[in-house]
Amino acid sequence: MKSLREYKLKAFKLSLLFLTLTAGATGEIGAIEHNQTVIEKIEKGSKGEITIDIPQNILDLILRQSAKKDPNAGMKNGINKLAGYRIQVFSDGRNQSTLEARAKARGSAILAKFPKYRGQVYTYSSSPNWYTRVGNFRTNAEANAALTEMKRAFPNFASEMRIVKCQIVVIK
Repeated sequence: MKSLREYKLKAFKLSLLFLTLTAGATGEIGAIEHNQTVIEKIEKGSKGEITIDIPQNILDLILRQSAKKDPNAGMKNGINKLAGYRIQVFSDGRNQSTLEARAKARGSAILAKFPKYRGQVYTYSSSPNWYTRVGNFRTNAEANAALTEMKRAFPNFASEMRIVKCQIVVIK
């Protein structure tokens, strides 16, 4: 979601375009000197103090269009596989006889502390290693916030935790 600053910047740019078109058409800017743009002419004439009056209906239209961007747009109903991130909480290839049990135990420990990840703990083998990954995060920022939370909760194996890019599952 865009910040208010981004909306204001977009509105400012649109206003400058509108001002350039209308002022240029009515001759209000005055003569533009050689190699001087319309914006430079406005900056010079205003001494750095520009007030832009955007009609409310245009501002509403700009804000409404920007707010409509749905993160689930383009996804079908049901299960969707997308590029995203997970947090790897276990990865080991030593001591083959206990690997699976240790990988699953790590996932269980995460679930005991963070029940919000129920159904999002993935334990699997890619010989000779076993892995346990948690979550379905669409952005690196989301994954990073969760990683920080998990590292705080499990300082004993925080050094093993990391964010990995992978296919994630998103249900719409």
